[in-house]
Amino acid sequence: MDIPERQIRASHTDETVTVYQAYNPQIGEPAARTGRFGAGFRRGRMTWVKPSFLWMMYRCDWGRAEGQETVLAVTLRREGFEWALGRAVLSGYRAGSHATKDEWKAALRSSCARVQWDPERDLRLRSLPYRSLQLGLSGEAVHRYVDEWTVSIEDVTPLARQVHALVREGDLAAASALLPAERAYPLPERIGERIGADGASMG
Repeated sequence: MDIPERQIRASHTDETVTVYQAYNPQIGEPAARTGRFGAGFRRGRMTWVKPSFLWMMYRCDWGRAEGQETVLAVTLRREGFEWALGRAVLSGYRAGSHATKDEWKAALRSSCARVQWDPERDLRLRSLPYRSLQLGLSGEAVHRYVDEWTVSIEDVTPLARQVHALVREGDLAAASALLPAERAYPLPERIGERIGADGASMG
């Protein structure tokens, strides 16, 4: 089956969607224990969430990158996720997204959310020909993320290590079987158009 170049794929239910982040243990471990981001989490900076488990593994090097040793699966309310996407601006200018490049720059400066499309990764963390979404949150969106949208936070560092061990052993079938089930996320058409998703991504 052909996968659209720009499509959100995620673990999701009718009400929630799972995204991933990685932090140092001082932030990540208490967040997983309490189900909330607390001490050490800086609301004043942009926070990036990723619906793709393997893209997160690429970003944090399977939880081995400095400051990203604790990998978190954050379950969000879909209404919050879509609130952010519906206000997001593409992090790079794309013809047709705004009337002019200057208009895009102004929108990017004033927005509390931005979207970036990066090459998806396979189990060996190699680039694939289609892309995965990163959603950056700042200002009001960060406060809503922490206080309203988060349903639960799980430490999935053990899973990351287990999958990585299987990949190193060359058992890609076993590694693939452990991956979270991610499927196309049904975007409302207006949101899909706003963030440059391909038509097959939209509901």
